[in-house]
Amino acid sequence: MNNYLLNKVGKRARLTLSACALAVLSLPTQAQTLEECQQAAERNYPLIRQYSLIERTTELTVANIKKGWLPQVTAQAQASLQSDVTAWPGEMLGMMQQLGVKMAGLKKDQYRVGVDISQTIYDGGNISLQQEIARRQGEVEAAQTESSLYGVRRRVNEMYFGLLLLDEQIEQNQSLQQLLASNEQKLASMLKHGTAAQSDYNAVKAERLRAAQTMSSLHAQRQTLARMLSVFCGIEVGRELQLPVPGGTADTGVAALAASGWEVERPELKALDAQLRLTDAKEKALDAALKPRLGLFAQGYYGYPGLNMFDDMMRHRWSLNGIVGARLTWNIGALYTRRNDKVALSTQRDMLNTQREVFLFNNGLEKTQQYEDIERYRQLMADDEEIIELRSSVRKAAESKLAHGIIDVNSLITEINNEIAARQQQKVHEIEMVKEFYELKTTINHP
Repeated sequence: MNNYLLNKVGKRARLTLSACALAVLSLPTQAQTLEECQQAAERNYPLIRQYSLIERTTELTVANIKKGWLPQVTAQAQASLQSDVTAWPGEMLGMMQQLGVKMAGLKKDQYRVGVDISQTIYDGGNISLQQEIARRQGEVEAAQTESSLYGVRRRVNEMYFGLLLLDEQIEQNQSLQQLLASNEQKLASMLKHGTAAQSDYNAVKAERLRAAQTMSSLHAQRQTLARMLSVFCGIEVGRELQLPVPGGTADTGVAALAASGWEVERPELKALDAQLRLTDAKEKALDAALKPRLGLFAQGYYGYPGLNMFDDMMRHRWSLNGIVGARLTWNIGALYTRRNDKVALSTQRDMLNTQREVFLFNNGLEKTQQYEDIERYRQLMADDEEIIELRSSVRKAAESKLAHGIIDVNSLITEINNEIAARQQQKVHEIEMVKEFYELKTTINHP
């Protein structure tokens, strides 16, 4: 029996029993297969809602950036008091006064209320690249979310196969109790005829009662683990779970994976690819930052002084004023940091490629280990059937020897336990091999 796996599952069961006990699982649908449990768990996992949130946030961000092509309107109001203003030279002012022209000059308190409107005509591709960066960022977040959700499969596998192992223990415990009960009846008959000792009968009965106690414990563990898996999946897990054997047998399943070239399609790689595309988009944005901008503008305001300074020197009154035109700007400030920015992006790209290599290296080791485990279980299973036949024949011989008084009852109990253990070991090897196969599929992310 794989005690490590059952201890690991049992530990998790004890930690979450109190939380699971509060869940009410009165749902009409049931999950029987591993695939059904995995699909239900992915739908039920809270993180799945983040996909729609990321998509919505990305759409809003892209829409906001796109509005950079709309006219930009700025309203402003200004009041100022200047230390000096434009004025006529003293000689010209005296000449004007002699001619009877009153020239008061500009007032030092000035006011304006206006609107500035600008329209981008050409921005060097900056707006479109900012939209692409926003989309790439959304892809990165979605891929990272998918990577987090991917771990749900392994957790479902662990609980599902843990239930199958418990089911097998329960089944073999039933067989053990049946064998012990049969021998208990024989010894009871022999005791009546004086051909068996009371201690022999008591030993077999005690062993049967101990097996019954173990059965109660196994049922409790299964109930707890089934409740955990049901809560995790969001639907009730059925009592009769099916051992999944893809492709007819595990052998054909492994052959199908080998035919695919063991190609890895994990979400972690998708996340790294999305980050590389984001880095490429940022590098293009550096080039766009160096290009000139061309736009139209219009300015209008109501205030004093206006654009006609001479008229405002003679009459202190507010007026409407406006300017329209085209503006070409070229900000070369991006040159100051361009080299460092490109080096930083190149370094980030190298780090992402290194992460990819490390992931593929570790993934390759994991695939090799899982494949070797499958082969090991296959070899073990090749001898299991013969071992069971031998253990069964030895147990039957022990029963006959006990009836003739050749051996004691403890020897018979030992042989019964050995046969049950052999039968149980065969099923454990089969379950573990299928589990390793599905772990291998998860490692590769094979559909």
